[in-house]
Order: sequence, then structure tokens, then C-alpha cells
Amino acid sequence: MSNIAILSVNHQLAPVAIREKVAFSQSELAPAISSLLSTQEIKACVVLSTCNRSEIYVTYDAENIREVLTKFLASIHGIEYSSLLQYVSYFEGNQAIEHICNVAAGLDSLVLGEPQIFGQLKEAYQFSKDLGALDKILEKLFQHAFKTAKKVRTDTSIGSSPVSVAYCAVKLSEKIFTNLASQTVLLIGTGEMIELSAQHLSKRGVTDIIFANRTLENTQSLAMKYEAEAITLKSLSENLHRADIVISSTAAPIPIIGKGLIETVLIHRKHQPMLLIDLAIPRDIEPEANQLEDVFLYTVDDLQQVADGHLEDRIKEKVIAQEIIRAQNLNFIVWLNNIPNEEVIKNYRRQANLLKDELLQIAIRKLESGSSPDLVVEELADKLTNKLLHKTFQNIKNSKNIKLDSTNISSETKKKYTDISN
Repeated sequence: MSNIAILSVNHQLAPVAIREKVAFSQSELAPAISSLLSTQEIKACVVLSTCNRSEIYVTYDAENIREVLTKFLASIHGIEYSSLLQYVSYFEGNQAIEHICNVAAGLDSLVLGEPQIFGQLKEAYQFSKDLGALDKILEKLFQHAFKTAKKVRTDTSIGSSPVSVAYCAVKLSEKIFTNLASQTVLLIGTGEMIELSAQHLSKRGVTDIIFANRTLENTQSLAMKYEAEAITLKSLSENLHRADIVISSTAAPIPIIGKGLIETVLIHRKHQPMLLIDLAIPRDIEPEANQLEDVFLYTVDDLQQVADGHLEDRIKEKVIAQEIIRAQNLNFIVWLNNIPNEEVIKNYRRQANLLKDELLQIAIRKLESGSSPDLVVEELADKLTNKLLHKTFQNIKNSKNIKLDSTNISSETKKKYTDISN
């Protein structure tokens, strides 16, 4: 039977400088999944890559899968294996099941309870499914995680307030610029983070917004929605000086704003302060830009303090959410542990059909040779009964007891399971 494992490099252990090294661009996902599946030990896989984490979800049949996955991640990104080890988190079995549910519910996010990760995880799952990279177990695991995350959202208030990375970026802007509504904001990219940033800015009365993207077609509809201006990245150097605040979140493999460009822009602005918030992994803005006076440069990791200001109530809800997850996981663990029984049944049915066909052919040949039909039928019945009983007794002797592995589930959770799952 295949086992479940997850390898993760996330914000809890790895800084931005490491996370951007192990991030997968959209064009790199398919080759990475293909490479993983070509590894004999890996049966199925999903790759998730966001600004806060790169994770590999697999079913496998090997003893050294942690080493296999870590070496793969290091090799595909050209990183030294030993230098990556300190930033890697690894989960298997029940811990892996709990981890994916925590991720899906936003409990493992930099901003506790943020809802964007659910959609990102679903996209990663669908991408692997379209490539045929899932098996029965991984398919069921992700469906279980999505269902459990929805229950957490429904039964707790973990996601009730509008805290997200984009929300924190706008809150940070308010700390730097007291009168946010009077500032010009440049939003670079067209993804969910940029649209959420636009929503929060608009609610705070910001009307002077510029959207920038590689092509105008992809950003004009968003600009029209907020009565904003749309420009291309090619014209960024001509327009950057207009922005008091820049929030950037693209999928560019290298920085699109360098220190040199910022130096030129500051001269044009007569050194009026600029706030740069880089939400991208890999980073969109060269970190050296922070060395310049009159520049305030922040990355996603710097938003932690803003997020922590809204943390107290969410911590209480997190405890409830984790109890729900552990209770829901009991169902999945039972299903997972019953798979060997299903395999025994399938094998037994296949063997029984082969045996039936074999004995039937013998009986037909005897009838064709003139043997007594009564004796042939009786002999067929006796042989079929004896052989089937022999296989049954053999399976009973050789079968192993399959026990529910629930060592990391509290007794209180087990007692509450019936109430919560209902």
C-alpha cells in the first residue's frame, strides 16, 4: 500500500531569500511533476508553490522518501542539499493528513486564517489531476482536506474578519501614510493579491490607482472596475515616480524593479518617501533598494507584525478548528486503513474467477469426451468448493490485523467526534 508524505519549505522556518529559491513558476510545474513521477518510489504527487510555501505532496512506497524529496527539491532548483535541510519540514502518515488540512483551512498561514491558500491548494490539486498525476489515495486526501477546511470555515469564525496578506499590506500603508486616500498607489500584477489590495485601498478612499502588467489586455478590465489607469511593465520606468506606494505581486522569475531604477525615481520625486511592498516569491524588487534613504521596502515576512495585531481572537478559534480537523481525520484514517482489505477482496475475486474458468474448461473437455454429465458436475462442484475454501482458510491465516493509527488524536477529541462530525 502507498503511504502519504509531505515535504514543505514554508515561512515558519525559511526566510524569503530561501523560499524564492525553491519556488516553482507555472511553467516549471509540469516538468517537476513529470520528474517526480519518474522516480520509482513515488506513485502520485501534487506540487504547491505560493509566496509563503513550496510543498510536495506524494504517495510513495519507499523507506527514505524524505531524503528522496529533499534531494529532488535541491536538485531541481540547483541548491546544495545540505544547505536546504535546516529549512525543510517533513510530514508523513497522520501528521501529513493533519498538515494538509491545516494548510487548506489557513491555520498554517503567515496570516492565520487567510482564505487565499484554499484556492491555491485547489489549483495545485486540479493541475496534477489534469496531468494524470493523482492516484486513489491522493485524490481522496485532497477531497478530504477541502471538505474539512469548509467545515472549519462554517463552524468557526477563523475567517470572519478580512485579514489577508493584501489586507496587511494596506494596513501597513496606513501606518506609513496617515492620509492614505491622498496617495497615488501603483499595483503591479493581476493576481488575487493585487485585486484584494485594490479592494482594501478602495474601501479606504484611495482613488488614484495605477495598475501595471505585461499586457494591457490583462489589466484593463481590473482598472476599469476601479476607475483606475492601466499601464504596461515596459512603461514602468516612465511612471514609477508618480507612485507614493507600490504593491507588487507578479510571477516574474527575476526582479522587475532594481535599485538603480529606484535611485533615478527618487531624484525625479525630489526624494519624497516611497513605500514598496513586495508580495512576490521570487521577489519583484531588488532587496538592495532598502539601502536607499526615503525608501521603505517590505516583504511578505515583514507583514507578520501587522497580522499579529489581529491574532488573539483567531488563536482561540484555531484551537477549535484543530479539534474539528482531528475529528474529521478519523473518517479518512478509517478509509485509508481499510484499503488493504479492499485489495484482499479484489485479489480473492480475481483468483476465484480464474479458478472457476480453469475448472470449467476441464469439465467441458470431459463432457466432450463422453464422461457422465452427473459425475462431471459433481466433480466440478467438489473441486470448486475445496479450492475456494482452501484459499479462504489461507487468507485468514495470512491476514494481518489493521489497526487505526490514532496515537496523535486526544481522547477528548475521540469522545467529541460524534458530536462534531454531526
